[in-house]
Amino acid sequence: MSQVNITVNGRVYRLACEDGEEEHLGELGARFDAAIDELRGALGEIGDQRLMVMAGILMTDRLDDAERRMKRAEQDIRDLRDSRRDSQSRMEGLEGNFAGSLEAAAARIERLAERLAEEPDRSDGIAG
Repeated sequence: MSQVNITVNGRVYRLACEDGEEEHLGELGARFDAAIDELRGALGEIGDQRLMVMAGILMTDRLDDAERRMKRAEQDIRDLRDSRRDSQSRMEGLEGNFAGSLEAAAARIERLAERLAEEPDRSDGIAG
């Protein structure tokens, strides 16, 4: 276990953390301190306890907003995946239809070619 000092609202707090997490914990402390400074600028001096509670609520609100956006993004991803699967299914169906139409057209062309080959050349009796 490691320890890190963070400063919040002008006070230094020593916190324990896992090895390697010191920098991250320091950054979190700095963000919390910035939230307190933001509130102090907006509300003035309202007392340390009230300021800490307000900052906690502010940070929780931001977290809640981020979680809601993340859930919407995850739903959008699921919707896009479903849409992609539907599009792929439709495309496969269209490819099958196209292949069938192409085969039918090829068969018709072959039949016409056979009929033309069987008919006598009519251009022999035509004067040009």
